Parts: sequence; structure tokens; C-alpha cells
Amino acid sequence: MADKLRITLVKSPIGAIPKQRATVAALGLKKLHKTVEMPDNDAIRGMIWHVRHLVKVEEI
Repeated sequence: MADKLRITLVKSPIGAIPKQRATVAALGLKKLHKTVEMPDNDAIRGMIWHVRHLVKVEEI
């Protein structure tokens, strides 16, 4: 596992179900093409898995 993950919102969560919209917000992603760096742990990986069709993830 990497030390950190770079997560970028690449698709709008407008049409997503409310739980997925809440997950995107909990990841700290507010606008399209904005990027956040999060620690690489099981909780963050689980959140990413639920919105994997909306985000792009890079290990850093």
C-alpha cells in the first residue's frame, strides 16, 4: 500500500444516489477536477470503492 492517495473528482455526483453524494463530500471533493490527498487506509479505500465510477485515484 502507498503512504497517501491522490483522489480527483472526474464525474459529477449530481445523478448519483444520495449515499454516493455524501461519500464524495466526506472525501472533501466539492468541485469537478479538484484533488485531495488522503491517507491510504482501509476506511478511505472503502469510500473510494463506493464511488469508484466518479473518481480517479493515484498512489503517491
